[in-house]
Amino acid sequence: QVQLVESGGGSVQAGGSLRLSCVASGSTLSMTYMGWFRQAPGKEREAVAAIRAGGSSTYYADSVKGRFSISQANAPNTAYLQMDNLKPEDTAMYYCASRGTFSSPAYVLRERDWNTWGQGTQVTVSS
Repeated sequence: QVQLVESGGGSVQAGGSLRLSCVASGSTLSMTYMGWFRQAPGKEREAVAAIRAGGSSTYYADSVKGRFSISQANAPNTAYLQMDNLKPEDTAMYYCASRGTFSSPAYVLRERDWNTWGQGTQVTVSS
């Protein structure tokens, strides 16, 4: 099993930046992808960004393209989400996730296809 622990959330004003970190432990050799998802109050959890091991491929939701950047470090197994030019609508609980392979890249940003989740870190953006 893989365990994921997020950190780096907080409160910022609109236009500010935050960097989230997710450290993976356990059976990390089974991980092929790491991703970030978010859930705002009253809304469903949605994909934000994902990365294939080694950083060969990255995927972004349209709402964050050009503002957020996902990256990965191998030692330890850590994924980062650099969030710039934050907007109030980015306010949410942010979750790290991991899984093995996908049968198609088309499924990478599909929330229901991810099977391992962290506890989340809160991001609040004020106007």
